[in-house]
Amino acid sequence: MSDPITKSSTTRKHTALPKARILVEALPWLTRHHGKTVVIKFGGNAMVNEELKAAFAQDVVFLRHAGLRPVVVHGGGPQISAALDKHGIASEFKAGLRVTTEDAMDVVRMVLAGQVQRELVGLLNQHGPLAVGITGEDAHTITATKHWPEIDGERVDIGRVGEITVIDTGALEALLADGRIPVVSSIARSQDDGHVYNVNADTAAAALAAALGAETLMVLTDVEGLYEDWPDSDEVISRLTASQLEELLPELSAGMVPKMEGCLHAVRNGVSTARVIDGRVQHSILLEIFTDEGIGTMVVPDAVEHGNGESEGNKGGAQ
Repeated sequence: MSDPITKSSTTRKHTALPKARILVEALPWLTRHHGKTVVIKFGGNAMVNEELKAAFAQDVVFLRHAGLRPVVVHGGGPQISAALDKHGIASEFKAGLRVTTEDAMDVVRMVLAGQVQRELVGLLNQHGPLAVGITGEDAHTITATKHWPEIDGERVDIGRVGEITVIDTGALEALLADGRIPVVSSIARSQDDGHVYNVNADTAAAALAAALGAETLMVLTDVEGLYEDWPDSDEVISRLTASQLEELLPELSAGMVPKMEGCLHAVRNGVSTARVIDGRVQHSILLEIFTDEGIGTMVVPDAVEHGNGESEGNKGGAQ
């Protein structure tokens, strides 16, 4: 008869070996991204599904303990719509943006800073005293002016919707240097009129990524990525350059425009890669950063020609 202790020990070794292999396979990505800033826009189904929210928090904390510097930027579309409905305020959208009246702005501010941010900070802090919530108003992190979109060639008033004018990263840099995870609500104050504005979270995340000199911008969404020929095809474009994305922008659906415009702004302003990934997939952030089989769509800067005739488009991407 075999020794039951020896048999049990052997079984444990065989069970643990695949885990060790997974960790070793992640080593090149851990080395590549160590010390780098990653800005993650939290949104979509990941914000309302309890399991996805928990998995998101685990991913972000993992990044922090793996030596990266994550910054989370969030909106709160579903929660804002629900709160507006409770207050008897209709939700209206123009040019892909929420029309934000003064009454609606009070609700938006309450939901983003008082509900969504608090819940997210709480989820992250279940794993240790790491997350600190701030808004774009705090320490003038995001300054905005009134945004006037154009529809059919005419400027349209959509209320308290802001266009970012200045980013001050001082507070974020201090938090990152202290080993914290900043969680930023996408609202901002104007230095012109003193009003508080609702800022699109995709736009805010891109602007912060550029200002922080982030390695990567990651935008969680409710689709697999940028489709090649939607709705005629569901094939996802895995990688494209800034110029290729710019050509596609006029053809995109309204909901994807701010996300892809944000990616374009990021890679044209010093961010090495911008990625749109499916937030409906648990641990999609880790899959994107630490595996060869990265999911979603990655945008890289246009290729830079070197003297040897070679070109480089992206530094340190996982795909």
